[in-house]
Amino acid sequence: MASSLTPRSPYPKENLGSARRGMGLKAAPRRNVLSAINNGGVNGSPAPSEGGSEAAAPAVEFSGREDVERLLAEKMKGKSKNDYKGRTEQMSEYIKRLRACIRWYVELEDGYLAELEKLQGQIDVENTRHTEFEAQLSDAFQELIAANLEMTTRCNSLEESFNKEKADRLLAVESYEKERQERESAEASRDVLMVDLERVTHEAKRFSEQLKMVQDTNKRLQEYNASLQLYNSNLQADTSKNGETISKLQREKSAMMEAMTNLKDLNNSIKNQLDSSMTSQKEAIRVKEELGKEVECLRTDLQQIRDDRDQSVAQVNTLTTELATYSEEARKSSKDCAVLSLKVSAFEETCNSQQEQIETLQKHLADATEKLKHADVTAIEAMTGYEEQKVTIKDLEERLAYAEFQIIEADKLRKKLHNTILELKGNIRVFCRVRPLLADGDSNSQEEALISYPSSVENAGRVIDLVNNGQKCSFSYDKVFSHSASQDDVFVEMSQLVQSALDGYKVCIFAYGQTGSGKTYTMMGKPGRDQKGIIPRSLEQIFKTSQSLESQGWKYCMQASMLEIYNETIRDLLASGRSNSVEMSAGKQYTIKHDAQGNTTVSDLTTTDVFSTADVTSLLDKASHSRSVGRTQMNEQSSRSHFVFTLKIFGSNESTGQQVQGVLNLIDLAGSERLAKSGSTGDRLKETQAINKSLSALSDVIFAIAKNDDHVPFRNSKLTYLLQPCLGGDSKTLMLVNIAPEASSVNETVCSLRFASRVNACEIGVARRQTQARSSDSRLSYG
Repeated sequence: MASSLTPRSPYPKENLGSARRGMGLKAAPRRNVLSAINNGGVNGSPAPSEGGSEAAAPAVEFSGREDVERLLAEKMKGKSKNDYKGRTEQMSEYIKRLRACIRWYVELEDGYLAELEKLQGQIDVENTRHTEFEAQLSDAFQELIAANLEMTTRCNSLEESFNKEKADRLLAVESYEKERQERESAEASRDVLMVDLERVTHEAKRFSEQLKMVQDTNKRLQEYNASLQLYNSNLQADTSKNGETISKLQREKSAMMEAMTNLKDLNNSIKNQLDSSMTSQKEAIRVKEELGKEVECLRTDLQQIRDDRDQSVAQVNTLTTELATYSEEARKSSKDCAVLSLKVSAFEETCNSQQEQIETLQKHLADATEKLKHADVTAIEAMTGYEEQKVTIKDLEERLAYAEFQIIEADKLRKKLHNTILELKGNIRVFCRVRPLLADGDSNSQEEALISYPSSVENAGRVIDLVNNGQKCSFSYDKVFSHSASQDDVFVEMSQLVQSALDGYKVCIFAYGQTGSGKTYTMMGKPGRDQKGIIPRSLEQIFKTSQSLESQGWKYCMQASMLEIYNETIRDLLASGRSNSVEMSAGKQYTIKHDAQGNTTVSDLTTTDVFSTADVTSLLDKASHSRSVGRTQMNEQSSRSHFVFTLKIFGSNESTGQQVQGVLNLIDLAGSERLAKSGSTGDRLKETQAINKSLSALSDVIFAIAKNDDHVPFRNSKLTYLLQPCLGGDSKTLMLVNIAPEASSVNETVCSLRFASRVNACEIGVARRQTQARSSDSRLSYG
C-alpha cells in the first residue's frame, strides 16, 4: 500500500499546475499524487485489475471523514501467514476501496476548486460593480460640490442684496425720523411765532388805542393852548399897564423853568409818563378851572394871578414836553408796527415755505414708505428663497452624508473582500508607514525626500511614490500610512487581524525597516494614551474582547513570553536575575523546535500567565529594560536585537464544548544599517554584522518562497527558523515596513520598499484555525 502512494509523475503535475495557474491559483502537489493513483499508474496507464474482480466489486461510498478514518484504521485479517491468496484478495479489496476513497477526494477537491473559481468570479464582479459605484459616487459627489458652490454663491448674493435693502431701509427710516423731527421743530417754531404774532398784534392794538388817546389829548391841549393864547393876549393887554408886574413874572418864569427841568428827571418810563399825563390832564382841567377863577379874581389879587400864571406856564411847558414825548413814542410805535408787520410777513412767508417743505417731505415720506413696503416684500421673498435654499442645502447635505456613508460601507466591503482574497491566496499582507521628519538632528540630513501619495480612488491609501535619482518609483501595498498618521490609525487597520488570534488562528505581525525608521515606536510606542504602540493596543483589545465573550460562555487563559535574538543567540527577557548588560550571562541554552502540527517551541523559555493589561504592561517594562540597545551615528537608542513577543491564547466554551488555541506573535526586528553610515566599531560592529546577516537570511527565504523553490533556507538564521511557521505555514502574517523620509536615506528606503513588494507577492498558504485541546506541556508555541 505504501508503494502504491509513492510515485509522482511530473507530467500530470505540470498540466494540473498550468491549469490552476490559468485560474489564478497555486498548484497543489497532493492533487497530482491522488490523480496518479486514481488513474492507476505513473503515466496515466490503467492499473492491472485483480482477476477482473474490480469491475464486479460493489461501489463504495464515502459520506465524510469518519468513513475515511475507519478505512485507514482497518487492519488486515488473514487466516494464516502462509495464506497468500486470501491476503491478496483482502489487499485487492482494500486497494479498491482506497481507490474509491481517492476518487471521492478528487471529486471533493474538484468541487472545492469549482466553488473557489465561482467565488473568484463573484469577487471580480463585485470589484467591477464597486469600481463603477465608486465612479458614480465620485461624479455625484462632484455634482453635489458644484451645486453646493452655486447655492452658496446665490445665497451670498441674496444676503448681500438683503443687507443692501436693509441698509436702504434703515437710511429711509433715519431720514424719516430726521424729517419728522424737523417737522416737529418747524411746527413748534410756527406755534411760537403764532404766539409772538398774537402778542405783537395785541400790543399793536394797545399802542394804537394809546396813540388815539394821545391824539385826542393833543387836540384838547391845542384847543386849550389856543384859548390860553387868547387869554394871554388879553392878559398882555392887561399887564402892559404894569411892567413891573410882568418883569417879576418873567423872573418867576425862569424859576419855574428850573423847576420844570427837575420835573423832567422824575419821569423815567413811558407807562409812568402816560399815567402822569392822564393825571396832569385832569390836573390841567382842574387848573384851568382854577385859572378861570383866578382870572376873574386877577384884577383883585395880582399876587394870586402871578402864582396862577406861573403854575399855568409850568403846566403848559410840561404838557408841551409830554406832547413831544408822546409824538416821539408814537413815531417809534409806528416804526415798531412797520417792523412787526415786516416780521409778520416774513414769518408768513417762512410758514408758507415750511408748509411747502412739509408737503414735500410728506411726499418723500410717502415715497420712502412705498419703497420700504417694496423692500419688505423683497426681503420676505428673499427670506423665502433663502429658506428654500436652506432646505435644498440640507437635503444636499443629507444626500452627501448618505453618499459618504455608502462610500464608507463600500470601502469596508472592499477591505473585507480584499482580506478574503488574501486569505484565499495566502499572501503575506504588507503595510507601509512613513516616519515624520525629526525635530532635532543635522540640518543637512533633514532634507525631505520627494515622497507623494496618489489621491485617486483606486490608489488612495494604497500607493506611495518616491523620486530617486530623478526617476519616479511607485509601490503598491495593502495599506500606506503617511507621516501624519497616528498610532490609532495604524492599529485600526490591523485590529481585525489581532482579533483572529482569539478565534483560534496563528497571527504574526512584524516591523521591518532601516535603523531609525520608527519600528520600535510603532510596535511599543511611548507613555501616553495616544502614543501607545501596536503591542499595548493589541493586548487591550484582546482582554476587552475576551471579557465581552464571557457572556457567551467563553473562558480564556493566556500565557506570554518575550525573547530577543542577539548576535544569533536567543535570550530570555523575562528570566529572573537578568540585567540589561550586553554580555550574555552564562546559563541556559535555548533551542527552537517545530512539531508536526506546525507549532514552534523554545525550550526552557520563561512563560507567564497573564490576566489583565496591567500584567502584560509590567512584563513589557521589564523586557524593555532587559533588551539590548546601543548608540550609533544613525540612532541614539538603536535596537541591537530582534524582539519577539508571543501571547498564547486558550479558549473553551462549556456550553458548546468548543476549544480554540490561538497564537499572537508581535515582532520588532532590528534595523538594517550600513557600516559606513553607522560608524559601528567593536561590539556595535559585531551586532551590525549579525543583524544584517539575519535580515539577509530573511531576504533569501522570501525570494525562495516567491520563486516556489523546493528548498527554503529557514535554518540559515535563528530569526528565519523562528519565523518558519509564519512565513511558510498556515499563519495570518502581516509585515509593517517603516521608512524614513530624509533624502539621505532614500537608497535604504528604496531597498525596504522593494523588499516589501516581494514579501507582498509571496503566497504562504491559507490560514487554518486551530481547535485542538490544550496540551499538558507548559512550553510555549511560536507557531
